[in-house]
Amino acid sequence: MAERITPRSENYSEWYINIVTEAKLADYSPVKGCMVIRPRGYALWERMQAVLDGMFKETGHQNAYFPLLIPESFIRKEAEHVEGFSPELAVVTRAGGEELEEALIVRPTSETIIWSMYKKWIQSYRDLPLLINQWANVLRWEKRTRLFLRTSEFLWQEGHTAHATQEEAREETLRMLEVYRRFAEDWLAMPVLTGVKSQSEKFAGAVNTYAIEAMMQDKKALQAGTSHDLGQNFAKAFDVTFQDREGRQSLVWATSWGASTRLIGALIMSHSDDRGLVLPPKIAQTQIVVIPIFKNQNKAEVLAYAEKIRDSLKGGFRVEYDPDDNNSPGWKFAEWELLGVPIRIEAGPRDREAGKAVLVRRDTGEKIPAAFGDIPAKVGSLLEDIQKSLYAKALEFRKANTVCISSYDEFLSFFNDTDGGFAESPWCGSGECEAKIKEAAKATIRVLPFGNEQRVRGGCVACGKEAAHLAVFAKSY
Repeated sequence: MAERITPRSENYSEWYINIVTEAKLADYSPVKGCMVIRPRGYALWERMQAVLDGMFKETGHQNAYFPLLIPESFIRKEAEHVEGFSPELAVVTRAGGEELEEALIVRPTSETIIWSMYKKWIQSYRDLPLLINQWANVLRWEKRTRLFLRTSEFLWQEGHTAHATQEEAREETLRMLEVYRRFAEDWLAMPVLTGVKSQSEKFAGAVNTYAIEAMMQDKKALQAGTSHDLGQNFAKAFDVTFQDREGRQSLVWATSWGASTRLIGALIMSHSDDRGLVLPPKIAQTQIVVIPIFKNQNKAEVLAYAEKIRDSLKGGFRVEYDPDDNNSPGWKFAEWELLGVPIRIEAGPRDREAGKAVLVRRDTGEKIPAAFGDIPAKVGSLLEDIQKSLYAKALEFRKANTVCISSYDEFLSFFNDTDGGFAESPWCGSGECEAKIKEAAKATIRVLPFGNEQRVRGGCVACGKEAAHLAVFAKSY
């Protein structure tokens, strides 16, 4: 199957698309810029959805659903918001065979329609906090698209919360950022940086945007989740006030936060190799596949033994069984490697006679013999080790490709003359220097990481003036 995958070293973009299509995760739609998520890809999204949904509910949030179509006047109520999204809006002007009195926007994000409803629902401090999440699709008319990473329509969740105080809203923003960090690292085995975005990179309409940023195997950054402190911008736009404990009318404070099917792209590019998909066991839809190896004269006995192995794993693990005799064992091994299943169990006639099987790790290819009675415990231990090993490998890769640079010439050489990575560099905080770097190096500030305040020394990498931040610069998706 490996011949169906372009090696990463030859063409990384092609390698990525080969993984998506050959591993049957998604395909191109007849509608330009959109994708069809195939069952194996959607199963990954369902796993992610279930885990995140549980984490949201643990923090007190409830799910709701809001309309796909938003009155154009709502979008225009918040000036920075409409300016940021205008180029990507899809507009409905005709419906039911008639011209509409007011154009409708196909949801690019839901702040405006949700805040129009919050105005009705929030009257008193007793109505706060209001903690709502929705699972939905959105449409942003992208001109350059790539499956999962950037498509015109995509699936996501978007949380929208209202609070009585600025402090509560900020706590919520950081709480949900931490939820995303834990999910990325604990479930996707994907190490991330957390911090605040620069003002030029923040969400349109936010006071501050916080993000998790991960390094992909081509050393580019991928924004994997965002949490926005919206201040009172949308409350002002929709006149959402409440009576506080002292009987005064006050504007509410807002947050929003979201993660999308882009996480599947992040998962692929964090761990996969030239043989196909590599999945962390905790998020894989299939953790183990049992493959019997037989000839006609011993087929029945081997199949029965392989079924016993499968049955010993059912209930404790997500297991599949492949008794197909239309293809050779070697073909099936390669196919299941391509699909990214963390452990393959091989069982042939000699294994049956000896009462054992061979366990094969997808991440390293290591073969581990195990007695029949030990298989469940051995599988459990291996899955834990694979999960930890994938995280450790990705973290080591990021560390090895992160450099500290304070010289402008060295900075430009790093991004223009090499394949780059993450550059930790002092920045004065000016938009002019940020724009200069973006133009010259095609790198942007991905995040101003938390906890780096003590490391800010020297002059700005672009202008030499006193630095205010230690910023992480990178080329990105």
